[in-house]
Amino acid sequence: MTQAIQKTLRDSAAMRWTALLLLAMAMFCSYIFMDILSPIKDLMQETRGWDSTAFGTMQGSEVFLNVFVFFLIFAGIILDKMGVRFTAVLSAAVMLVGACVKWYAVSDSFIGSGLESWFNNNLNYIPGFDELGVSPFYEGMPASAKFAACGFMIFGCGCEMAGITVSRGIVKWFKGREMALAMGSEMALARLGVATCMIFSPFFARLGGEVSVSRSVAFGVVLMCIALIMTIVYFFMDQKLDAQTGEAEEKDDPFKVSDIGKILSDSGFWIVALLCVLYYSAIFPFQKYAVNMLQCNLTLTLPEADSFWAKPDVTIIQYVIMLIVAATGFASNFQKKSATKYGLLAMSIIALITYCYMGFMRQSAESIFAVFPLLAVLITPILGSYLDHHGKAATMLVLGSLLLIGCHLTFAFVLPMFKGNAVGGIIIAYTTILVLGASFSLVPASLWPSVPKLVDAKVIGSAYALIFWIQNIGLWLFPLLIGKVLDATNPGVTDPTQFDYTAPLVMLASLGVAALLLGLLLKVVDKKKGIGLEEPNIKA
Repeated sequence: MTQAIQKTLRDSAAMRWTALLLLAMAMFCSYIFMDILSPIKDLMQETRGWDSTAFGTMQGSEVFLNVFVFFLIFAGIILDKMGVRFTAVLSAAVMLVGACVKWYAVSDSFIGSGLESWFNNNLNYIPGFDELGVSPFYEGMPASAKFAACGFMIFGCGCEMAGITVSRGIVKWFKGREMALAMGSEMALARLGVATCMIFSPFFARLGGEVSVSRSVAFGVVLMCIALIMTIVYFFMDQKLDAQTGEAEEKDDPFKVSDIGKILSDSGFWIVALLCVLYYSAIFPFQKYAVNMLQCNLTLTLPEADSFWAKPDVTIIQYVIMLIVAATGFASNFQKKSATKYGLLAMSIIALITYCYMGFMRQSAESIFAVFPLLAVLITPILGSYLDHHGKAATMLVLGSLLLIGCHLTFAFVLPMFKGNAVGGIIIAYTTILVLGASFSLVPASLWPSVPKLVDAKVIGSAYALIFWIQNIGLWLFPLLIGKVLDATNPGVTDPTQFDYTAPLVMLASLGVAALLLGLLLKVVDKKKGIGLEEPNIKA
């Protein structure tokens, strides 16, 4: 009877995985909005006059306030002082505000408005930031891109706050249990947002035969409303958990600024943080240009307007098949019966092949890149479970870096060799994208669960905030750099499907080389200091 009374929501597998699902769905929606314009970069240039520099500057603005106004540090302090549930709802509300601003910036209502005139005449010079070369705007930047950047900055504050909050929430609900599996599963579900974005952003932009980029962003705004609802439901679940456990969300042991010094003095923390910035800088900025890169390196011939493959309904069918790939592949990891496990796995593989065939027939770069997270959804739970029971987190980071280098070099040098070969080029593209997604799954499953091994529980929120802040420097810099490098290496190119992406891709591969060296160093430090990164999360 005593054990029954003491049982909490956290002790119930169904309840803690429900809490995870609520947080993961909020991140799923945020991931969609984060890249909502990425698959329609060509349309932004055609309809709003955004060249690669304007596009890259706007995309990099997402993390500007986090980096240069240190908002992420404040977010970490808010998280440690106010707790997971308050910060989760706050972050979703901030994302929704930023999303609404960005939607208006790209809407037809903005064109010719007084606000457009003001942005044309202002924010061309920002004292201090211009001298340092880090201004989020520049003279001649389209007004719509400037205002969209302002909205994206606000969204970015909420998105990165949500990121550290979700990580802290998972630690709260899963510490001592299947934490790596939980973190890997959360990221797997969230990354389906990337595929959803790649499929539906162009779908809404071209719906009805009339191009409207604002429809795509409006779709994202609706999803951010859903994200807010998810965090509110989580608020009440988390509140009930604290009522059961008597926890007061850090109020008995308040955050001290001096604690940041303890975090920064740890060499293991710095290696993990630098690994994070290098690895994520080679992935997230690439996502923003990946569809355009494929448009430039693949020979794609649009199907006839009256054919089955040109109909909008195909988009819905393909998305349903994608969900079958993800759901059956993910579920196969949790089956105890071999027949059920391999039956679901076979269904997932067949659905994946069907999806790829449909992408080929549609001759659509965005639907080709949408396979990016699918292999990750399948293997992330496997990796998370392996880490929970066997360890080897630092080794997986090294393996992820090797795969990252190989994929970017393949995009840079092998894929262009197949231009003109309609079948061969798409096979190379599909294979490389799937492997890149798999390499990305190695990082969250191994890196994020390692942080609690490096810092005290009281400052986990601040530790995640510092890592995310360092990561955000790369997420601000590299979208901007890719845009500038594209314009610099493609002088006079006005067709957005004719850019040479070799230089940006080599730059991203070099980040993978640096991450590989740091991963090897981390293994040495872990062995020397006994941090326990190679040890399992669940002790026998």
